[in-house]
Amino acid sequence: MKRLIIRTLSDQLVDVVRDRILMGHAPADQAIRQDALASELGVSKIPLREALARLEQEGLVRSHANRGYFVRALDPGEAEEVYSLRLTLEPETAARAASRASAEERAALMAAFDTLSAQPADRRLAAVRLNREFHMAMVRPSGLPITVQLLERLHVLSDRYVHKHLEPLGRDERAASEHAVLLQLWLAGDGPGVAAALYQHIENTRADLRRQLQPAGDGTAPA
Repeated sequence: MKRLIIRTLSDQLVDVVRDRILMGHAPADQAIRQDALASELGVSKIPLREALARLEQEGLVRSHANRGYFVRALDPGEAEEVYSLRLTLEPETAARAASRASAEERAALMAAFDTLSAQPADRRLAAVRLNREFHMAMVRPSGLPITVQLLERLHVLSDRYVHKHLEPLGRDERAASEHAVLLQLWLAGDGPGVAAALYQHIENTRADLRRQLQPAGDGTAPA
């Protein structure tokens, strides 16, 4: 029997405001006008503040005493740290998961892949969420709950960088091709193959982001 999931108003607002940030509708380093946003969304400021506090934990906004919440700008240093940590943890965790997954967990990964693959190229925002679900489905069967929690946190921090990474034409096709290879290796239980392919997949994204996020006129990648 499926478990009933009840989403609070605050849960829904987290999704709505997160999507606005990812789409660039909330400019970086400008105070979020809570009164205007609450009025636009038809809610009170209390659940909106709760949502903003949760988005601060995700790293999307920051708060200043007596000044409110501000959208954090994309940060090359943060991207480097997040993707470096993913490279350290994710490939081997996914490799371990591939050898331990149950039939149900294998079906969950295939379903995540199918849903992501069916997503139209112009629905980049939805693709970001589905990309995260595909990656998490590869590591959940690992039997390493703390590592999985850490990776989930890193993927939340990755979301807006994934959104940025998919801007250039052709990036979605390359990602889809790499995901297809990962799926086949994972379903085959090829741990070393999964680790190598996933490492390269994450490294490709990190290298692209280094180029995309470098300051204008600066030909060097962030350290």
